[in-house]
Amino acid sequence: MASGQLSRAEALACSGCRHACHVMLYADTKSQLFGKIPIRHIILMQMRFDGLLGFPGGLVNPAEETLEAGLSRELSEELGVALPMSVEDHVVSCHAPASSPSSSRLITHFYVKKMEEEERERERLIVLGMVRVPLYTMKGGGGLASFLSHSFIGNARSQLVDSLLRLNLVAPEELHKALVHSVKTHMHTTEDLKAAIALTDARRKRF
Repeated sequence: MASGQLSRAEALACSGCRHACHVMLYADTKSQLFGKIPIRHIILMQMRFDGLLGFPGGLVNPAEETLEAGLSRELSEELGVALPMSVEDHVVSCHAPASSPSSSRLITHFYVKKMEEEERERERLIVLGMVRVPLYTMKGGGGLASFLSHSFIGNARSQLVDSLLRLNLVAPEELHKALVHSVKTHMHTTEDLKAAIALTDARRKRF
């Protein structure tokens, strides 16, 4: 078991720990972007209140409900639809990255649930702040590489990459190229942010 990972039993036995459940909802599709670029799969994430990308879900209290019941409740609140979750949808439990005081003693439980495209459309899972992960690459490197260069909450990016590989939704070579390109994109973004900081500093000095 990888560092930081816990079995389901170990996670639930943790005294004084808080629990958060999140799920990657995805569906296969024959749709094409602009009628020529195969989309292949639809993966949904959401832009959080803090401007970071993550998967739908939230805090769950195992003392009052099962992890799956709590996740279904969170999905109902966030998406407006009731999606039953099962133990079979569970992928991994692990300690949250110690990136902030709020993550102290927080255990995250990650789920993956495949849906039919018709079911996804019927339940309108592309609205309410959800975003579709672009699994294609456009000229100039746009698409998946640009998406991966965004800021993600906690370990959401690694969860996404691991799921793409484990489910064979993206070829390892293609994903590797996208990640390398996203690093370059991130470097350019850093330079843009530095320029923006310099601009604001210059403006502040006027006052």
